[in-house]
Amino acid sequence: MEKIINTLQRSLPKWWQTIKISWSNYTAYRLNFFLQIIGPALVFFFVKYNLWTSVYNGDPELVIKGYNLDQMITYHIWSMVVGLLAQGMSALNLAEDIRMGRISSYLIYPMNFWEYHTAGFIAFETLQTFISILTIIVISLFGLLPGLTLSALFYGFTYCIYVSLFWFVLQYLTGIIGFWLEETWILRVILSILTAFLSGAIIPLELYPEWLVNLLNYTPFPYLTYYPIKIFMGEIGFFTKGYMILGFWMVVLLIVNKIIWKKGIRMYTAAGM
Repeated sequence: MEKIINTLQRSLPKWWQTIKISWSNYTAYRLNFFLQIIGPALVFFFVKYNLWTSVYNGDPELVIKGYNLDQMITYHIWSMVVGLLAQGMSALNLAEDIRMGRISSYLIYPMNFWEYHTAGFIAFETLQTFISILTIIVISLFGLLPGLTLSALFYGFTYCIYVSLFWFVLQYLTGIIGFWLEETWILRVILSILTAFLSGAIIPLELYPEWLVNLLNYTPFPYLTYYPIKIFMGEIGFFTKGYMILGFWMVVLLIVNKIIWKKGIRMYTAAGM
């Protein structure tokens, strides 16, 4: 026990310093950081709000698969918030680090490769949480989040942080495939498109065929967006099933990541240095 405590005491300062450096990097360009704050809300109002208002033709009485206009708008507001909280792109530079040979420093420094990027993920997630809270406050002022409760916010934020950890592990996998591919951006694009369509980020899963929804419930996809939205909307409380399913897939991904890292590091030549 004493050995574990000593290890933690030695590790915490380097993690804290790495997190602070990541914060500095993310906020170095003030205009870019400002756009990160207002961008999602602007996209929502100019794209999704107008789109679904047109679909419903402004009729508040029209119901599509259990959703009236207000409910559909609320659904997509929470979809935006879940995207901010749980599906960030903090692991985009993994493949570049491998291709450019930058991981060599992590092989000899006290802060190894996964620790550095995990610390960066923590910093990124902290900023995204701040942006998400600010977004919720602004949208609430427009009266577009009726029935919002503190318990739903607590369960929603807690679950989304868990989802963000799964998403980071998944992004980490696409990054370390850079041992074999010069560019992995196409994998990230495919993954983002698949996730958007299969997780309920674009349209609620109620609009999908029932057989497809039953199949998706055994995959991690609906637990990344659809169910977090339902938690924020107050339709689900503490979501045990979501934690268990994502936990299972996270363990699988961690095992795969470890295998790929071991195989990749054997053939690593630091050619980009």
